[in-house]
Formats: sequence, structure tokens, C-alpha cells
Amino acid sequence: MVRPIVDVGTDEGTWRAWAAPADWPVLALDRARAVPPLVVAPHPDDEVLGVGGLVAVLTGGVEITVVTDGEASHPDSTVHSRAELAAIRRAETVTACGLLGVVPAAIDHLGQPDGAVDEAALTDALTTRLTPGRWCVTTWRGDGHPDHEAVGRAAAVACRRTGATLLEFPVWTWHWAEPDHPDVPWHRARRIDLTPAARSAKRRAVDAFRSQVLPLGPTPADAAILPPHVLARFARPYETVFVS
Repeated sequence: MVRPIVDVGTDEGTWRAWAAPADWPVLALDRARAVPPLVVAPHPDDEVLGVGGLVAVLTGGVEITVVTDGEASHPDSTVHSRAELAAIRRAETVTACGLLGVVPAAIDHLGQPDGAVDEAALTDALTTRLTPGRWCVTTWRGDGHPDHEAVGRAAAVACRRTGATLLEFPVWTWHWAEPDHPDVPWHRARRIDLTPAARSAKRRAVDAFRSQVLPLGPTPADAAILPPHVLARFARPYETVFVS
């Protein structure tokens, strides 16, 4: 269900005070260490926001597929054209993932249009990359953003075709939902505890997306997409995924 991402959303202090995550099972990483997972990001930065700590914990043993170039992040920018933003965000992805230990050769940019993901084409592309039991880690199908949900659905179909294992992470859910929200599958939640080194690497990787965490210019159309109150949700000592 697409949801409006407006106002400041649920305060991070509310999430930090929620006791439930302490009781979620910890995700076992044995399979991920044996077979490199495929992390699928709808836009450049989703892979870092959602599971950058996991990627750092796995010390680079991950492949990244970025579906769009995120060129629609600032549709009315007075500073950059869409083509310029696409190039900037691709470069930021390489820098950010490098800080997590992922080499450029392990990053695949599909270049689908931001805001108009072709689910059928994406499903086919992911099917060629997945194998039985391999983790496919991507945005939750109920995350509230149309691209995030489309990518999640395509990944789910590709996993069914290939026997891969789907793991979904929330991004914008932390904005519109609240603790114990009935539309969120908390019963499927697993916790990924992050080492101090992984948290530090994730923080540096997030900061590498300068086009998103800083204003492009002085006008409202060039405001930061990820201001401090949003980034606070991704600085926790753990990450969350929903298992199949």
C-alpha cells in the first residue's frame, strides 16, 4: 500500500523506547557467509540505509543490484538535471559501498526509471542472479514507497522461481508506522546486531550520499531528502529484516 511520506513521521525516540526488538530472534548469518547475498536497492542509498551494517559485517561478501539511479529525488531541482543527479548518485553508490567493503565490480546498476520500475523486467533480471538458498535482501513489499514495493514484489517472484530466500527490510516504514502497527509483519522480524565497526562503516557510507543528506542548494526544491531526524532511524545498534 502506497503511503504519503509527509511531515516528520514517527520520532526515533518512540522507536528506541519500544521493547519488542529486544525479543526478536537474531538472524543467523551462516548461510550469508557461505553464499554471498544479493542486496537489491530500489534507489542508490536504500542498500546502505536498510542493511549497510549487514554488508559491513559480511566484510564485502555481498553483491549489490541498484534498480534505478534515483534521478527523481529532486524533481524540481534548480541545481542539477535528472541526468546529472543519476550520475551523481551512481558515483555515490560506488563510494558508499566501497566503505562497506564492496568492490565496484560487485555493483550492478540496472538504470530503470526512478518512479516507474518495470516489475516484469526486474523479475527476469533477478531470476538470472539468484540460486536456490541464496539470500535476496531487498525492500519490504509493504514499505509505503511505490518503487520499494515494486522491487519487493519482483524479488519475491524471482525467489519463488529460483528457490532463493527472500529477506525484506523496512526503510520508510519507520516514518509512517508506529510500534506494534497492525499492518507491519513484526512476527516475521529478525534482528541483525551490529558491531561498533559495522555501525561506524555504515555511518560513513550514509554520509557518502551527499546529494541526499545535504541540500543541493538554497531553495526548498533542493532540500535534503534525508535530514537528521530521518537518518536517526538508521543509526540503531541493530537492523531489521522480515523473513519469508
